[in-house]
Amino acid sequence: MRIITGIFKGRHFDVPRSFKARPTTDFAKENIFNVLNAYIDFEDATALDLFAGTGSISLELISRGCRQVISVEADREHHNFIRQCLKKLNVENCICIRGDVFRFIKSGRQQFDFIFADPPYALKELPQIPSLIFEKGLLKEGGVFVFEHGKDQDFSNCEHFVEHRAYGSVNFSIFRV
Repeated sequence: MRIITGIFKGRHFDVPRSFKARPTTDFAKENIFNVLNAYIDFEDATALDLFAGTGSISLELISRGCRQVISVEADREHHNFIRQCLKKLNVENCICIRGDVFRFIKSGRQQFDFIFADPPYALKELPQIPSLIFEKGLLKEGGVFVFEHGKDQDFSNCEHFVEHRAYGSVNFSIFRV
């Protein structure tokens, strides 16, 4: 796993083979961030990374200048890996929470400029995630939500949907308030 651009551009982290998470491919990550540059300036933004997995997106957001990133991951091993990566980079503006994403969403105590969610594609609650984000008001006015999902899901009829992008087997739905 590598950081594509920003102050930590090119830094590599070896993801343990025991991980169940599939990190967003560098190809897909680079392309979606190229698209996102037209939607949002990450400099000084607040960001939320749900189902953080390997922390690839959180690290990318920190590298791109986000003021604060909150990373939520339930798996203990994955959470510890993200914390180790953050420690290696010596960054303190990323809060890594080990916990249930749905509980975090329902608590809804903060609004964000950018939200990224990459749930397991087989998660039965996956179709409800976009509506939960908007019902709880987690996105600031003008904010962007990127939802990574499998090719079998279509969110184009959801409120706030802007566009869909696919890079190989990786699909992203982009929403904006």
